[in-house]
Amino acid sequence: MPGLEGPKLVVECDGGRVEVYQGDITEASVDAIVNPANSLMIMGGGVAGAIRRAAGEEVEAEARRYAPVPVGEAVVTGAGRLAPRVKAIIHAPTMERPAMRTTVEKVRRATRAALRAAAERGFETVALPAMGAGVGGVPVKDSVQAMLEVLLEHWGSSRRPGRVVLVAYTELDLKQFEKAVSEFLHRHRQCRLVEG
Repeated sequence: MPGLEGPKLVVECDGGRVEVYQGDITEASVDAIVNPANSLMIMGGGVAGAIRRAAGEEVEAEARRYAPVPVGEAVVTGAGRLAPRVKAIIHAPTMERPAMRTTVEKVRRATRAALRAAAERGFETVALPAMGAGVGGVPVKDSVQAMLEVLLEHWGSSRRPGRVVLVAYTELDLKQFEKAVSEFLHRHRQCRLVEG
């Protein structure tokens, strides 16, 4: 994928596909990227700030019209300057206010909301970072494990998105993604590693 290193790992589960890359999520070529937002839709730091810088302030202005958005729901905006490589940005809050600590349970709820929004829009490919793992303070491995569990649950009722790209920002993060995937595969024999 242009701008991203990888895929480092590829996992298939019941027809769905998870690809793990390293790099900047704003460089992914997908239908939608997921912003682990706050309920106020203020795109200040971390992944949200990186998305605002790459996509343009109009994306934050559009998202803020929906605020407050509770954890467990998501809103979809245009992709700003990321179009046409990206069709949309899904803003799924992992916390109520900017820069507050969050929990694995909120990561699950945010991931569920993001996948539901993607399915409703008919998106086939979606890129997600480690949700809640920046200022939210959730360990990267715990975040990725929770996201994978929610994804498998989602695929039980919807085939979209059929391809999910998980993006590790640093090499250190990538090692945690790899550990999370390894433990996930041990628990779920219907999933298999096809690359990596």
